Amino acid sequence: MSVAIRQLATAAPGFEAEFQRVLHWSAQTDQAIEERVASILADVKLRGDAAVLEYTQRFEASTAQSVAALEIAHAELQAARNAITPAQRSALAAAARRVRSFHERQLDACGRSWSYRDDDGSLLGQKVTPLDRVGIYVPGGKAAYPSSVLMSAVPAKVAGVGEIIMVVPTPNGERNPLVLAAAAIADVDRVFAIGGAQAIAALAYGTATVPAVDKITGPGNAYVASAKRRVFGKVGIDMIAGPSEILVLADGSTPPDWVAMDLFSQAEHDELAQSILLCPDAGYIARVKTEIDRLLPGMPRRDVIRASLEGRGALIHTRSMDEACAISNRIAPEHLEVSSRDPHRWEPLLVHAGAIFLGAFTSESLGDYCAGPNHVLPTSGTARFSSPLGVYDFQKRSSLIEVSEAGAQVLGPIAAELAYGEGLQAHAKAAEFRLKGRVQ
Repeated sequence: MSVAIRQLATAAPGFEAEFQRVLHWSAQTDQAIEERVASILADVKLRGDAAVLEYTQRFEASTAQSVAALEIAHAELQAARNAITPAQRSALAAAARRVRSFHERQLDACGRSWSYRDDDGSLLGQKVTPLDRVGIYVPGGKAAYPSSVLMSAVPAKVAGVGEIIMVVPTPNGERNPLVLAAAAIADVDRVFAIGGAQAIAALAYGTATVPAVDKITGPGNAYVASAKRRVFGKVGIDMIAGPSEILVLADGSTPPDWVAMDLFSQAEHDELAQSILLCPDAGYIARVKTEIDRLLPGMPRRDVIRASLEGRGALIHTRSMDEACAISNRIAPEHLEVSSRDPHRWEPLLVHAGAIFLGAFTSESLGDYCAGPNHVLPTSGTARFSSPLGVYDFQKRSSLIEVSEAGAQVLGPIAAELAYGEGLQAHAKAAEFRLKGRVQ
């Protein structure tokens, strides 16, 4: 059966209205979820371990009799690492090496302290220091995400974070060996078999068993997203993630079945995921559509893919590649593939995207697992103002200011003038007291 994905053309009347319908997604929260999450957070804050244990027993069918029993020992992590297949172990290790290598370079580029002295001998600069302790949430339940362990834990380690506390739901006590092996490979310090809003609350507020952290990273379901939003301010968070997105900007030179499968790669995540193709070649768009219809029946998650493509997907015929780039910037997608003969021609025009994948051989899925850059990316248009998870998310910056005696003579009058203008006399006089020859 043919997939009823929207097929639009920028030159057609009514395009803008149809385009807006494609992009529309309501981030409004479910009031029942919000109320439930607020209740769980308050309960964990008040009762600590007892509340965490109660919710874990209720929501995950855990038989543990204490929160301490929910901690997964290092020996079990190492056992999982040894128990997975050699191919799986090799793949995890290779992905971890690449992720570490990329973030080490990121550390060199933006994660080092720096300072300089101006003409008056004053020292100015920035001191970069790692967070003491972070929490990483790893989704569990319907699927397992060992790659998410690597993408949060490895840059945290590279940044110099003192301690990493990982939480992961284990419904019915089922612990995924790949996730535990990834925790061992990434050198996570402590792991707790706790999920949901109660896990976020435990990390944010701390309990007798689970230590409070400075920042929480990692995706989760609606309850996790709501809990992260509510604890922000008590702790830092990375972002509130929306449905996954891919935008393929194609010139018609890539095999159409490759592009069809790349669109599937995000559509299979979730019925609300978004997959869009922008291309100036109408004949090529038709070939991609043919491949979508041909390939879909063989996909295990075909029902989810179909719902995603028909609900939020689109194949858009543009007037040119330049126009396609402009539309891409309006969308600000999470994943942007530039599938063309000369991707570097178009890359300078692309200013809003979580990650840009250049060339026909650069499938988005490689970025998800092992290319090296982080796969935790801004969604829902937030790439206009935010960035992928990185080393910088696990550090903080302090300004360094050491004013010399000569510098105080230069800066004092400037500061005093501005302070008097703001009506802050103590500020002004504090600067003036340091001026030579001042009148008492």
